[in-house]
Amino acid sequence: MAAAIAHRGPDDSGVWCDPGAGLAFAHQRLAILDLSPAGHQPMASATGRYVIAFNGEIYNHLSLRRELEGAGSLQRPWRGHSDTETLLAAIEAWGLETTLQRSSGMFALALWDRRERRLQLARDRFGEKPLYYGFSGAGADRALIFGSELSALRAFPGFNNAIDRQALASLLRFTVIAAPQSIYSGIRQLLPGHLLCLSLPLPADLPEPRPWWCFRSMLSEALQQPFGDWHEASKALEAGLTTAVQQQTLSDVPLGTFLSGGVDSSLVTALLQAQTSRPVRTFTIGFDEAGFNEAPYARAVAAHLGTDHCETVLTAADARQLIPSLASLYCEPFADSSQLPTHLVCREARRSGLTVALTGDGGDELFGGYNRYFWGSRVWNRLAWLPWPCRRWLGHAIRSLPPAGWDALGRPLPVDQLGHKAHKLAERLAHVGTTDDLYRSLVSDWRDPAALLQPDPTGRPVLEPPSPLDWPLPGGLAGDDVARMMATDTLNYLPNDILTKVDRAAMAASLETRTPLLDHHVAALAWRLPMAMKIHPGREGSPGKWALRQILYKHVPRHLIERPKAGFGMPICQWLRGPLREWAEDLLDPGLMQRQGYLRPEPIQTIWRQHLSGRFDHTSRLWTVLMWQVWLAEWG
Repeated sequence: MAAAIAHRGPDDSGVWCDPGAGLAFAHQRLAILDLSPAGHQPMASATGRYVIAFNGEIYNHLSLRRELEGAGSLQRPWRGHSDTETLLAAIEAWGLETTLQRSSGMFALALWDRRERRLQLARDRFGEKPLYYGFSGAGADRALIFGSELSALRAFPGFNNAIDRQALASLLRFTVIAAPQSIYSGIRQLLPGHLLCLSLPLPADLPEPRPWWCFRSMLSEALQQPFGDWHEASKALEAGLTTAVQQQTLSDVPLGTFLSGGVDSSLVTALLQAQTSRPVRTFTIGFDEAGFNEAPYARAVAAHLGTDHCETVLTAADARQLIPSLASLYCEPFADSSQLPTHLVCREARRSGLTVALTGDGGDELFGGYNRYFWGSRVWNRLAWLPWPCRRWLGHAIRSLPPAGWDALGRPLPVDQLGHKAHKLAERLAHVGTTDDLYRSLVSDWRDPAALLQPDPTGRPVLEPPSPLDWPLPGGLAGDDVARMMATDTLNYLPNDILTKVDRAAMAASLETRTPLLDHHVAALAWRLPMAMKIHPGREGSPGKWALRQILYKHVPRHLIERPKAGFGMPICQWLRGPLREWAEDLLDPGLMQRQGYLRPEPIQTIWRQHLSGRFDHTSRLWTVLMWQVWLAEWG
């Protein structure tokens, strides 16, 4: 099982067993702190009571050490300087839940209490590190298995979990499988900020995990303490960001940043460079396709900040060569097409000598960066008064002009990929009645995923499962459409898409990524900001992330940053009509899909023909189906 995820930790491996409990831990180590054998895992605590298998980093572990030393809570002198040893000492002194609440970091862990014969599984606040768990096997060989990736669980002898068709519906809606589901029945993802406690003998059915940290509670408390003015807010926010960046530079191996030239990555890089006299190592990947290459923007920011900048240009052929391995890189179906450049960036950074890279992830969700926050509700408020037949007619009128035509008309406007966005809006006009409906539509790949699924083997139709979009939000957001979108994105899109994409892409290259903007103190500060300090409708260009921009402009001139927000993608749309067409045709073969027994081929063939005509852009929907087909061929 450990060998299946050796890419996540190629520097060391270890196994620990408690035969009397029927329990075993295995660990693959990517050595970041304390490269000596003192950091070997699984690791036992000083008294031997606790044993841990830990993936991640505790950024404030040195301050936790000082606190333990000052309170006289150490059971014996430190053996090394790893954060894993610090974590175990804190658990012995305070217990697991209190230790997690005092920690700043990203992690997934399994902790065995030998005295209480209790197993605890825990995951970090925002879901930066993954953790899957569940029962597998049959009869006397049935066991609870858990690990960082499904590939480890699949390696368990006797793994017999069937594909969960409801999870496939989740994939078709979101392009990813939303936690707590996984693609396998009986295997779940531990939700971010949650803790699962199990005592021997194990129950036949697992209890529900409980939160050790609650995003909704943090959000509610922050909303009750809004900043009164920008001077107060900027002082607190800049201090919080500076501390988060400083903490996350703790490393005994080469560290740098990913730099796209956008607001988030530029700010992280600028704050890091301001803390050191040596040039920060920055890394950017360039592409030869026009409209997808942000390398010149990153190059300009790097030159201004004086970083040690590395830029690698990759071709479309480089990206296409990666596609056959995506099912292995992503242990369950995953269909955000930016997975391609993300892994290429991580792979090239690792080859260039980096072991740790700081990223700007989290800035969009916390500080208002996505286009849907400032365009979605605004457009809807202008069109909602139209009767449904008129909205439907308007949608047809918009779609009568191909995306390329809209792009041509929109060249003077600060909107990237106008044609694609116009067609998405047109399709949704006839199916939404409120801004909440609009949001659900904007984040849905297929509007009715269940309609694409063949009945299960018993002949029953497959129903779409509940999703994070159905979870309750704090009452303080009731009158704020944009804030509700941002909160829901933090609960759903951020952990299930963005952080999953980055973790798998980076760890496949044995690279650790860190996200200073997701420090929980920074997140609390972000929710104390009035919306006008996040999204400033009156300003030119992109109105989002106003607060972050004001801090960034102390380090980088405004003209190097101001441009329309662009996604981190590749021209999959054109490739599907050209060099990838034969590959896609084979995977979308109607007879193949009918025999597989999961997807109905008719609606998929319809959009495939529309896409090939050039008048429609169905890239996202098709990519989701194709990534499912690729995964099914590998693991089904």
